[in-house]
Amino acid sequence: MKLKKDIRAELDEDLLKHFVGTVSLPFEAGANNTVAVKIVDDRGIESLKVMRLETGEMK
Repeated sequence: MKLKKDIRAELDEDLLKHFVGTVSLPFEAGANNTVAVKIVDDRGIESLKVMRLETGEMK
């Protein structure tokens, strides 16, 4: 796995698969009511968007 080699660390492959895909893991909004969404494509190009959540909204 290229990522494993790049960061020179041991990765838990079973845990890592939870962070790949198009569906978010559930979370509770924090005090700032914002969320950051980071997308990394297969070429390693990153995009980051910070969005404000509606009050009390959970994803």
